Amino acid sequence: MMEDFSYPMPAGGTAEPIAPRDTRAGLLVVADWIDADEIAPVADAAGLRLLDVTGLEEASARLDRQSQCDTLLLFCPAATPLLERLLVQVETQAIQTGMAVILVAGWDTVELAFACLRSPYTQLLCEPDRTELAAALVAAGERRPLSGSVHEAGRESIRLEQLSEEVGRLARTIDALTQRAHASPSFDLGPRISDRPSDYIGMPALAPIGTPLQNAEKAVPSITAQQVRDLLRARRIRADFLPGDLFADPAWDMLLDLLAARLEQERVSVSSLCIAAAVPPTTALRWIRTLTDKGLVKRHADPHDGRRVFIALAQDTADALLRWFGASRRFLST
Repeated sequence: MMEDFSYPMPAGGTAEPIAPRDTRAGLLVVADWIDADEIAPVADAAGLRLLDVTGLEEASARLDRQSQCDTLLLFCPAATPLLERLLVQVETQAIQTGMAVILVAGWDTVELAFACLRSPYTQLLCEPDRTELAAALVAAGERRPLSGSVHEAGRESIRLEQLSEEVGRLARTIDALTQRAHASPSFDLGPRISDRPSDYIGMPALAPIGTPLQNAEKAVPSITAQQVRDLLRARRIRADFLPGDLFADPAWDMLLDLLAARLEQERVSVSSLCIAAAVPPTTALRWIRTLTDKGLVKRHADPHDGRRVFIALAQDTADALLRWFGASRRFLST
């Protein structure tokens, strides 16, 4: 006689259907001012499964307990004693597991966050608008960082156009959270870097870094930092006569700014370089990372503060810029 292994029927006579397993990528949110009910619609709109929302003080222990986290969204607008250790832990885990990370920094924390960056799966945003945050979540869901390189930017643009409906829906979801009648603190972290004065704000002059431009200086007529800055200012005033968004060229502006700083023997911080780019800070950070990955610029640790790095031209880049100035002098002279 065959044994009956069927489960007993409930009183109603029909078995309750088993809920399908949620196979979406998991999202862990770290923030001190968001609760799960508020962020859940954002996770759903991004196609992610919300694992938990935890504060910064509990985040380290929460990450240790989390067996699988596909995406981490960490809001760190203000510096705290625990932040540096948490960022190091997050980047280490991202490298080991391939976890996608979105760091949402503020003006006070962008230097530290950039200094801690190690994983290619980490996106660093600074005071992002809703569309930038939405695009970062979409990219994180695909387990790849957004690119800012010249050639890849075209492919990224096409990809973002294909995802525009998804990004737009997510941005509208974020907007709904921040516009409700009794809303919690906004996702906007304050004035954007691009809303600040766009003239260069350099670091105090310190000891020279890198190798002097001896060979390049012999090959071309001398170029002064003032001439480089005059070119930058001439580019800036275009926005006084024509729509400024037509002329965004952050990579070139940053390279010129770094050349002027090198000629002045000044060191340039990440935040100063973002200002020099005259684009939204998240865009500037993406370009800084691209220029670094391509070897056009280099990171230099601050010898007095391990939580900050300086950005400087690579020797070959500096030589090439000086040769360009020499070759184009007859077109630029008045």
